[in-house]
Formats: sequence, structure tokens, C-alpha cells
Amino acid sequence: MKGRDPIKLDERLYLIDGFDMDIPNRTGTYVIKEKALTLVETGPSPSIKYVKAGLEALGHTLDQVQYIILTHIHLDHSGGAGLLIRECPNARVVVHPRGKRHLVEPRKLAAGARSIYGESFSDLFDPIIPVPEEKIIEKTEGDTLEIGPECTLEFLDTPGHAKHHFSIYDPVSNGMFTGDTAGIFYQQLLAYGVELYLPSTSPNHFNPNDMEQSIERFRKMNLDRIYFGHFGMTKNTNRALQQVSEWLGVFIEEGEQVQLEKLGYDALSQRMLGKVREHLREQGIPDDNEVYIIINLDMQVSALGIIDYFQKLKQ
Repeated sequence: MKGRDPIKLDERLYLIDGFDMDIPNRTGTYVIKEKALTLVETGPSPSIKYVKAGLEALGHTLDQVQYIILTHIHLDHSGGAGLLIRECPNARVVVHPRGKRHLVEPRKLAAGARSIYGESFSDLFDPIIPVPEEKIIEKTEGDTLEIGPECTLEFLDTPGHAKHHFSIYDPVSNGMFTGDTAGIFYQQLLAYGVELYLPSTSPNHFNPNDMEQSIERFRKMNLDRIYFGHFGMTKNTNRALQQVSEWLGVFIEEGEQVQLEKLGYDALSQRMLGKVREHLREQGIPDDNEVYIIINLDMQVSALGIIDYFQKLKQ
């Protein structure tokens, strides 16, 4: 098993790379080292072996884990929860009320992901194991969770990417765990001096108006840090939120044009990819850079969500 040491963000926060899709810097599990050892996100089930190895490297045992918080229940963020909770006897899973039933009975969720990922589904996500209902805590807008004598996490409903999405405010770092609501951070480009943040508009709850409102909430909080589901932390919070907001407008404009021309998601994904490629070319990123392996996939999934959104408007 390939792996890497947990990434130290500060004295109390670490990030374990889950190697989603066997790719580094794709998804991760945040470790908050407070009195109640807390994890944010599990990643899919194939990532759990990396989560366990990362906790061990940090000197923790699985029975020390008290809370496993899921920003939302898309399988690349939560699919490993059932597998992990089996080995964390003292832990409970914290989730949005809209997501609870999908953890207890994940068949519908799995079927939706299978329709998107096709033959790759099993390699990416299996096994998908239910979370026992008695192990689940629901949190929503305005709720809190005390995990240390000086740390009470706060939960915010932040739809846009998904209706079952909350974000978690950490007052100690003045940071927000934003899941996918504030988009994707392509850390691979930092080596070239480029910061790129793109919205994640995957189906089937994507709503651009809700997403923009959630982004505006983050902006007004004057955050010092954003902890992305994909992938890692930025302290350039205003730049990140501004980029995601601007790209959201670009993607929606392309989606409107594709709808007028009566074309499908494949045409839209290619146009979105073309816009991103043009932007990165201007910053010296060649077309054969490996970051496009991920960006291409993200544009395909995001195009599905945008087409789905416009189709629902017609109904």
C-alpha cells in the first residue's frame, strides 16, 4: 500500500490523504486533535486503509476516535463511514438530517453513483456498508458540538452542491470545513505558482443560486482558512471564494448556451474544460499537465449537474 505521512496543518489539525481513485491530493480526512478526537470526512471505502494508517502514524488508536463528521453523503466523502465505524467502537457519525437515511440504507445512494461511474463503480467505492442508526448524530443550521474545553464546532446549512450539505466552523482556527460547497482546490498546481479553485456542480441537487448564497455566507465571515473536501487548506480565502464564484458564472453561461443549441452534457464538459485550459495556458500550464486527469473528470461530472439543473427548470 502506497501512502504518505499525514499533512500537518498546525499543532491540532492534520490531513490524511485518502488517495481517492488512486490519485494523491484528491480527497482526504481531516483529524482534529482535541479532547474528543474528531475526523472530518472518511472518503470512500478504499480510502479507509489510508485513514487507519494515518491515525496510527499520528499515535492514535481507532478506539480513541469520538466523532466522524461528514459534510455530505456523496460517496467520495462518506462512502467509507460504515466500514470505518465498525472499527471505531466509541465513535459516532455526525451528518445532516437529510443525509441520515442514506447512511442507514445506502442502496439508493449507491445506485445513483453507479449510474455516473458505470463499470468503475466497484473499484472506486465498494464495499458500501450501512451505518447503524444508533451511531448517528444529526446536526443542522445553528447546532454545535463541543469537542474540547476551548473548541465548540458550529454547523451551517450550506446547500448548492447538495441539499444534505453542512459546513463546519472551527472557532480555534477561524476556519471552515466546506466539503464541496466552496469548490475544489487543485493543489497540484501550486508547484507551478498557480492557485486554481473551481466549483463542484455535480448532480442531482446542484443549484447555482444556493451555492452563491453559501459562498457569500463564507465571505462575510472573514475566514482565515478554508478546509476543502478536495483537497487541503488555503489561507487565501477571499481569493478562493472569488474564483469559485466567477467560475460558477462561467459554467452556468456555458450551460445556458449548450441548452439553447440543444446539445448534451458531453458538449458542455468539453466547453468547460476548454475555458479552464485557456485560463491555465495563460499562466504557463501546458495542456499535457497531469492535473487535467482530474480536471477532465470533474468537468464531466459537473456538466451532468448543470444539465440536470436546467432540465429541472423546464419541469
